[in-house]
Amino acid sequence: MKSELERQTEELEQTLQKQLELLKKESEDWVKVGGAVVAGALLVLAVVQLKKKKSNRKTDKVLEVLQREGLLDKDLEKKITKSEKANFWPGIGQRLLIAGLALAKEKYLKDLFNADQTETFEKGQ
Repeated sequence: MKSELERQTEELEQTLQKQLELLKKESEDWVKVGGAVVAGALLVLAVVQLKKKKSNRKTDKVLEVLQREGLLDKDLEKKITKSEKANFWPGIGQRLLIAGLALAKEKYLKDLFNADQTETFEKGQ
């Protein structure tokens, strides 16, 4: 009985060691994937910031030229420097509209053309 318990204990320890090794190997893969995602996000962030700086430089040049020409007033400056914020909802609304039109096309246009064909078939008889 005691030897059986010792054998089971050894088997459980070996199983636990195998599971820990497998977990370490799998976690290495996840760490690599996570690192790649973080690197990609940092790259995108850098590109966006560079593009924003470039656009700010262009805006500053335009403001400077308008000020030299004497055409710059507060309303125009506000319109030029006002940042356009991206909005999530109009994109969703457009997608829902397209999906709704596709659904309506599938559901109603098929029946519409079938109804026309049955009417012409009945008139022919």
